[in-house]
Amino acid sequence: MVPWIWQSATAMAHGVATGQVSALALTELHIERIQATHAALNAVVWPRFDAARAEAAAADVARGRGEALGPLHGVPITVKDHFALAGSVSSCGMARLRGHVDAADGVLVAALRRAGAIVLGKTNVPQTMAVIETDNAIFGRSNNPWDLARTPGGSSGGEAAAVAAGCSALGLGSDFGGSVRVPAAWCGLYGLRPTARRLPMDPLPVATAGGAEGIVAQPGPLARHAADLALAMQVMVAGAGRVSSTLLPPVPWRDPTNLRLDSLRVALLPQVGDWPVAPAVRRALDLAAEALRRQGVQVQPWPEAPPTQTSVDLFFQIVAADGFGFLRDILGDEAPVPLMRPNHRLTTMPGWLVPLAAALLGATGQQRVQRLLRLAAPAGSADMLMRLLYRRLVAEQRFIGAMAAGRFDAVLCPALPIAAPPHGSVNDMADFWGSALLFNVLGLPAGVAPITRVQPGEESDRQPSRDRAEQALARAEQGSAGLPVAVQIAALPWREDLVLALLMALERESAGRSDYPGRPPLPIG
Repeated sequence: MVPWIWQSATAMAHGVATGQVSALALTELHIERIQATHAALNAVVWPRFDAARAEAAAADVARGRGEALGPLHGVPITVKDHFALAGSVSSCGMARLRGHVDAADGVLVAALRRAGAIVLGKTNVPQTMAVIETDNAIFGRSNNPWDLARTPGGSSGGEAAAVAAGCSALGLGSDFGGSVRVPAAWCGLYGLRPTARRLPMDPLPVATAGGAEGIVAQPGPLARHAADLALAMQVMVAGAGRVSSTLLPPVPWRDPTNLRLDSLRVALLPQVGDWPVAPAVRRALDLAAEALRRQGVQVQPWPEAPPTQTSVDLFFQIVAADGFGFLRDILGDEAPVPLMRPNHRLTTMPGWLVPLAAALLGATGQQRVQRLLRLAAPAGSADMLMRLLYRRLVAEQRFIGAMAAGRFDAVLCPALPIAAPPHGSVNDMADFWGSALLFNVLGLPAGVAPITRVQPGEESDRQPSRDRAEQALARAEQGSAGLPVAVQIAALPWREDLVLALLMALERESAGRSDYPGRPPLPIG
């Protein structure tokens, strides 16, 4: 039998309900795991172990009395730092918020706890939650359990590291710019970003992400098994609707297990934007396409796909429309950690200087950073911002229209062009994670599934380049053998059930492979 620490959240809930294991025993196992791996990972940074033990003991008493049990009864989980959990600190990685204590549970945390989940603690995020690595001045850096010298991603990086390492059965993250799917992909997990506005976000103690109504952040689950994402989503959708029907769109939750796979058509998009993917990513896409075809799904190339780089560009233009004033306000007088310094420099650069700096970079062959800097120029006026938001709407309608014209239910594409990079390298690689950003801009539901690991000899096949961002990406690929590689599934609005059904189909075919990302090679357990 698989040790309980590595069972799915669904199996743990069943084990507690049937008396195979107690909630307290599961909680103790996960606390031991967190303590044993903390020095290596630094993932769970705000523990509530005594409270979790008391709640687990109460859960066992409830079961003994024959009380009705929720679908997550006794399952140990963790939540990302910024979600409101009564009595906990929500810092958003900011030292000046280390004293901000939540008075009550947020909507989704409350829903998970009503379903019986036992919250072990909160997980680490980057300072301001505005980058896809995880480091801050309060708790320090989180590490990837597959390679401690590499990042688990961000901003749900601590969450992904914890779930992947067996410290938690299920995690709650959030995704504004890939912040669930990026760390899930790099840590060998399943992760879901729902349709824009499918789930409510807790109000944050600071205002983050300018243009947040143009690009809408979404809470999303992370897990080692795709079915656990579906379970978490069902609980959260129902829980949010219970608090107030106005928090949710009037779209009923669909059970992904009711879908017939042989009725689905999936478009294959081998590259998003203009970043070529690594050899292992190409192989993962081929494996995923064949895995779906074996289960009756029609997977077809999509030569008529709309241009994707223009939509990726819109992400940076909308977020930077106020000249990164939101980031300046969040930081206040707090010094940026090294990870944040490049972004912080943009907040202090006069608008007139941005095109000059971009021109200088272009003259020295740094085309990718030049383009990113031009995109990061302030909008300059409300009229220009409105034009950006209109272009976003057009891009969304064009993409959805192209899917409908091709009779496609979903899209299969790369999660990211490379496996997890070394710490401190993401800022050197410009806009390389556009494959995740695309669906934030379009507002579509998207999830990632681990498929394989980088094999020796397929780390990189990039051509030499003068561009420093391309050089940095090539360097990041070196030494990546053994790291997880994921693919991404996106679907039409409100069709999380399609995404989840296809993620579960991929897991059925992939989990038995010898190169499937299973347990990370931490030297513990």
